[in-house]
Amino acid sequence: MPLTIPTHRVDFHTGGVRCAGWLTLPAGPGPHPAIVLVHGFGATHEMMLPQYEQHFAAAGIATLAFDYRNTGESDGQPRQHISLRRQRADVEAALNFLKARPDIDAGRVGLWGTSLGGMNVLRVAATRHDVSVAVVQCPMVHGPAAVRTIGAAQALRLAPLIAEDALRASVRRGRRYVPIVGPPGSTAVVTAEGAAEGWNSTVPPGGHFDNRVAAADAVGLVVTSALRCAHNVGAPLLVCVCDRENLMDPKYVELVARRAPRGEARHYDSDHFEIYHPPVVEQALTDQTAFLREHLNVGA
Repeated sequence: MPLTIPTHRVDFHTGGVRCAGWLTLPAGPGPHPAIVLVHGFGATHEMMLPQYEQHFAAAGIATLAFDYRNTGESDGQPRQHISLRRQRADVEAALNFLKARPDIDAGRVGLWGTSLGGMNVLRVAATRHDVSVAVVQCPMVHGPAAVRTIGAAQALRLAPLIAEDALRASVRRGRRYVPIVGPPGSTAVVTAEGAAEGWNSTVPPGGHFDNRVAAADAVGLVVTSALRCAHNVGAPLLVCVCDRENLMDPKYVELVARRAPRGEARHYDSDHFEIYHPPVVEQALTDQTAFLREHLNVGA
């Protein structure tokens, strides 16, 4: 989608750290309904989020996208230290920042998350009763299921690197990094067939993907789950399921939709990455926009 609606750089703070944000407002006077766009594992704003900003803003919904602390254009050290607990705090800080703006209707603010961002959205929405609506696409909802796609051999390859990084962190030395994604048989955290090509397909021409993560952070990723908290998500929830999901068995994604009191699942003939690209992205955006407009009372 052409970038025709202005996007404004903004900053907010989380745990004393500055996070870089991008605010896109619909045409016309506010206050506007809005959503926070929450990205996936190691991803930054430039990796496909502008197409969602433009689409939702054109439909009358303001968006706030951001880079998590320690990544992208946000501050924070050590770089590429990815903690899901701290990422959820970043999501809450973004939500609070958006609700406090005079051009945003604080009573009509929701969350949208993709991939690992879907996990963060579900866990935040389970504890925040001021979330009006939530949408997740290709969400990574159950770390133990993702481990099963990695396999025992890959876990053994990563184990000594994780131990080294944990030791270095405990004595405050520089972290030991591993790639986020790589080919099968490599020492990356994600080595599923086609994953490296899929990740790179979300990087725009001239863009940059910092393909590394502190090795010990992998432990937090694989032990976290949204299955147990799904029944606490009180907001209307749209779960966009990729039926050919290649990073986790999609039955767990479907389970989240069934457990959420107001959950609804939509299915797409897609793997984990095709949903970012035509023609699947257009199908998903049509469904997501209709769902968001309904539950944010856009145009009511």
